[in-house]
Amino acid sequence: MIPAARLLCVTMALALTTAAWADVPAGWRLVWADEFDVDGLPDPARWDYDTERNRAGWHNDELQYYARARLDNSRVQDGKLVITARREALATQPDYGGQQYSSARLLTRGKASWTYAYIDVRAKLPCGRGSWPAIWMLGTKGKWPVDGELDIMEHVGNKPGEILGSIYTGASNWPMGTARTDKVMVADACNAFHNYQLTWTPDRIRIGVDGRNYAELVNPKDGDYNKWPFDSPQYLLLNLAVGGVLGGEVQDSSLPWQFEVDYVRVYQP
Repeated sequence: MIPAARLLCVTMALALTTAAWADVPAGWRLVWADEFDVDGLPDPARWDYDTERNRAGWHNDELQYYARARLDNSRVQDGKLVITARREALATQPDYGGQQYSSARLLTRGKASWTYAYIDVRAKLPCGRGSWPAIWMLGTKGKWPVDGELDIMEHVGNKPGEILGSIYTGASNWPMGTARTDKVMVADACNAFHNYQLTWTPDRIRIGVDGRNYAELVNPKDGDYNKWPFDSPQYLLLNLAVGGVLGGEVQDSSLPWQFEVDYVRVYQP
């Protein structure tokens, strides 16, 4: 999801692994989960909010203001987390940066992070033009891109049903022209819940949907941190961006949008 001008990357497809199933690896156990079974704001023991660039403006020319602990933008209801983007200006907020849209960006930074994991997120996506929901991870060391980024799911309403999976490193990132991205079609992604999955081991990273992997990055095991920073912890993010270089033109009449998450489950050895 960061930084700006991601679309200028030359896409390098990950190796397709359509025969590989995205099951929980044998012997791994559930270590962290949110089933979203208590109505109200998301559990503060599990989630924080990322609002740090509201005043300055968000990366990728995104148009939203990310609200902190505001039920209109992030709430748990009927067993689901609902992240909602709205056409509104929250001009009374002290960190308001002139945005005409509100949304939310939840993250586990400072609360939970993992090194090697099987992550399973069941979600239903918005399809309004300009919507850009994402399920992704960033390195806890805080330096992008060298500490890595794992995009388990990205989707834009201007291309309904096209799911993107990406892996970013210091050696595989704009502007170097080697961004690693692959895609798969999920025709009813905006009408039904699907499972978006990451299998991360010391040997490889695989990205999948509904139990079938469609992308893979193999650890070169040459000791080059720029190529493989994934022996260090990463934290999880859930957000719904508005517009930007990937989200594209926003159709205001399609708002509000809802990004619904049924559960998040994390397994480790």
